Amino acid sequence: MRATTIHAPFDMRVEDVPDPVIQDPRDVVLRVLRACVCGSDLWAYRGESARQPGQRIGHEFLGVVEEAGDGVRGFRRGDLVVAPFVWSDGTCAYCAEGLQTSCPRGGFWGSVGSDGGQGEAVRVPFADGTLVKLPADAASDDRLLTALLALSDVLGTGHHAALGAGVRPGSAVAVVGDGAVGLCGVLAAKRLGAERIIALGRHTARTDIARAFGATDVVAERGEAAEAAVRELTGGQGVHGVIEAVGTEQSMRTAVAVARDGGSIGYVGVPHGSGTGLDLSVMFDRNIALRGGVAPVRAYIPELLPDVLDGTVDPSPVFDLTVGLDGVPGGYKAMDERTALKVLVKP
Repeated sequence: MRATTIHAPFDMRVEDVPDPVIQDPRDVVLRVLRACVCGSDLWAYRGESARQPGQRIGHEFLGVVEEAGDGVRGFRRGDLVVAPFVWSDGTCAYCAEGLQTSCPRGGFWGSVGSDGGQGEAVRVPFADGTLVKLPADAASDDRLLTALLALSDVLGTGHHAALGAGVRPGSAVAVVGDGAVGLCGVLAAKRLGAERIIALGRHTARTDIARAFGATDVVAERGEAAEAAVRELTGGQGVHGVIEAVGTEQSMRTAVAVARDGGSIGYVGVPHGSGTGLDLSVMFDRNIALRGGVAPVRAYIPELLPDVLDGTVDPSPVFDLTVGLDGVPGGYKAMDERTALKVLVKP
């Protein structure tokens, strides 16, 4: 089969690799129908996250079960399924608590020795604990299939950030970051009943999506100017909750500055840069809470799936460039140059 591999910074290739096979009775082999490029993939692309030459890549995908091991109980050949961005056994204490990202036997797609989602097929360990079945007729609806793909990562990650930010009916929320996760954070905040949603972003194409997703205000400034703008919009107090979807020192400083006293920050931006930007004494004095981290999207899919299926929540507009498998290297380049928001891959 063919799959995307990374060999060095800015050196993405689509190559012939061995076909996945059942290695454990709990495995399935999945034929990929939709995959995509994540903003976090760009850190490997730029050389800021180490990868071995030839390592697979990609962690967001859905597809059809081609083969199931003898120990798989919940799936059979032909089932349409979505895979969260980590696999998990579904039986450990962490999985039982809804924190599948901490499963001792779990792992991330594209890690050394595992398949990546940006390919024609994937071996899925612990299928019963990992995969979620989708309605078979969704396979014939291109828009819906694209929306369902967002359940593998960005929609659940935005939801995780909104929960961490304490979003509730009537609250005021700021979203720091206009990438796909930040935009899905807008969707999540709207779904949870936020009355005012302030999107911080400078790219009109992206902030237009934010408005369509439910943002009531857009702040295009950065740094102190952005902080002042949010304060002005909220009568000088700041917001009840902040969704931080970037991961830089500046973005975290902005999140702390725009939170009101007693507010919460839900952070899901993968940390990178020269520090956290956190002044614990400021957070202590102002009673600001910080929650977040790697989103256990497997725990959220059952809750979010019905709203995606009936169209109440439609994250499909975050995918603004579609490529075939051969176009994946160009898709990385487009996202790196910010000419694309999020690249959809149709193998």
